[in-house]
Formats: sequence, structure tokens, C-alpha cells
Amino acid sequence: MKIASFEFNVRELSGSFGNLGTFLPLAVGYFAVCGLNPAGLLVMMGLANIFTGIFYRLPIPIEPMKVIAAAAIAQQWSPSMVYASGFSMGCIWLLFAISDIASRVSRMTPAAVVRGIQVTLGILLAIQACKMLATSWLLSGIALLAGLGLRTSRRLPAAVVLVLIGIAIMATKNQLGDISSPSFTLPPLTTFSPKEVWQTLLLAGFAQIPLTITNATIATSCLISAYWPNRTVSPRRLSVSQGIMNLIPPFFGGMPMCHGAGGLAGQYYFGARTGGTNIIEGVVELSLGLFFAASVAGLFSAFPKPIIGVMLLLVGFELIKFARDVQGKSNILPLIMTVVLSLASNMAVGFVGGIMTNALLIDRQRQI
Repeated sequence: MKIASFEFNVRELSGSFGNLGTFLPLAVGYFAVCGLNPAGLLVMMGLANIFTGIFYRLPIPIEPMKVIAAAAIAQQWSPSMVYASGFSMGCIWLLFAISDIASRVSRMTPAAVVRGIQVTLGILLAIQACKMLATSWLLSGIALLAGLGLRTSRRLPAAVVLVLIGIAIMATKNQLGDISSPSFTLPPLTTFSPKEVWQTLLLAGFAQIPLTITNATIATSCLISAYWPNRTVSPRRLSVSQGIMNLIPPFFGGMPMCHGAGGLAGQYYFGARTGGTNIIEGVVELSLGLFFAASVAGLFSAFPKPIIGVMLLLVGFELIKFARDVQGKSNILPLIMTVVLSLASNMAVGFVGGIMTNALLIDRQRQI
């Protein structure tokens, strides 16, 4: 079925699963370690997906903010600290949208550096994927063959098949028996203190900003143009949506959220082509949050890691392939410097190093 620029079919359903590899592990950590309410997290993410799909009419991913999520889980933040960090990110990204900082940074960023950020993310996803694949090489091999062989299938899209394989494995291990009967649960009303807003900014918020500028904003905007040459989504528009999606959810149990090049690559690889992908994903998340909140944490944690690993690996390769767009020594060197410094330190350092390398090469060419 097709409505205007939205499609609702099995391919778009498959695309909606393309972000599972990065979402599931962090969601489980938020539930198990930080004590976040599954109803709040899922309902808020579902609404963000639905509104994003309607607004952009493209598959724009909604992801957890990874630096904040990692810090929150590692340091065992309280739920109110997680909500406070989301609110601070909402304020910062609306400020960035008003001042158009992201667009200015985007205009001064060479294409090779953006590609370097994408390649770095692809490598990091592949490394994480290999750790998950190692838990069962047999299942990993079967899942990898399915993921590669069904990539272009419209009747049996890869992500749908992989999720069904995962559910079947859980069923054979009697891990679906703990699902409680559906019961309606509304997201909780949640609060936090100004002190927690500043505290979480110091602990992880300021470190999150460079990653969100490079990966979730600039790289995502460039990737949209690569996949849909006739469609443009500016960094400023992405800043606006990232601001809005973090201002309201913290008061209803939502986690800090952003867009992301990795999520977009995953959705596109597995079949996403329209905003229908976001709407489908949003409806699934709303349904889980409203009716199965009591069972979600156990289900997510039981999902087979090798299948998640395969999905991450394929997404990683999808991002790494963009390196082939960079040609010529003057472009390859900034890309390499961006990747090396990003892997050795972090993406913010790689981003700055890539820009400096590009500037030095331009200056040298002028002197010749």
C-alpha cells in the first residue's frame, strides 16, 4: 500500500528493524542498570519515530545518544539523571538550530572528513559486531548468509527474516514463555533537578555534543543526500528535530535521543525508502510500551547476540563503502587522518585532525 510519499509494506518493515543492532543493547542497559521504565522509553521513542516520519517523509533514524547511554550505564545513573541529560541536550540542540551552528560547521567541513567519520563509525560497529558473532559462529554464519542473500528481496527482506530467526531461537529455548499477558501501561510522569542537569552535562553531555554534530547531524545530512540526491535535509533541520525530541520526553520517561548516520545506513540497507519506515517502527514501539512493558526488558536481553552482531556488521560495511567516493591524494589523506585519530581517541579529535590536515594540504598547494 502506498500513500503519497509513504509506503507500508514488508520492505519498509524490514527497514524499520535496521536500527535494532544499536538500540537493543543500550535499551537493555537503561532498563536493567539505570531502572528506566520501559513504557516511558518505548512510547516516547515511538512517538518520536512517528512524528519524524511524517515530518521528513524519509526514513530518518531515531537512536539513543551513545556517549550519554554508555556513561549512564557504566556509572549506574539514576533515572532522573538520564531524564536531566535528555533535557539539557534538547536545550542545546534548539540553541544550535537557532544559531545555525551545525550548518556553519557543515559548510566548513570537507567531504573527505565527513566520509572519514562515516568510515570510523562503520569500523567501530564492525568491531562490536565481531564480539557478538564470537558467541556462536554457526548461528552467525547462517544469519550472515541470510543477511547478504536476502538484501534485495522484496518478499523476504533480510531484517524481517533475521528477526524471525531470532524469535524462533528464543522460542526453542522457552524464552518466550515469560511474556506476560497484555496490560495497558501509560508512560510515567518524571522529574529531575537543575543540579542533575548540570551534573550530567559534566559527566557526559559535553562529550556527547561533538559526536552528535559530526555523526547525527552533519554525516546524516550528507548520507541523506547520497541516498536521495533530489532530497535535502539540512543540518539545521536535524538540529531542530533533535532539540524537540529531547525537550518533552524527559518528563514522560524518555531517554536522550538523536539521529545518526549508522542508523540511516542500517535502515537503508535493510529496505527503508520512505517515511513509512519510521511510522511502522513507531507503531511497534508504541505497542510494546503501552501493552508489553512488563516483558520488554527480558525479551530484549534474550534476543540472540549473533543476529544483532550480523546486523551491526552489515551496517558497518554499508558505512565503510562510502570511502570509495573519496579520490585523490589531497582527499584521501584527510580521510585517513580522520579515521586514525577517531579510532585512537574519539570522533571529535578525528574531526578536528581531518579538517587541519585538509587545511595544511590546501595551504601547501597554494605555495607550490
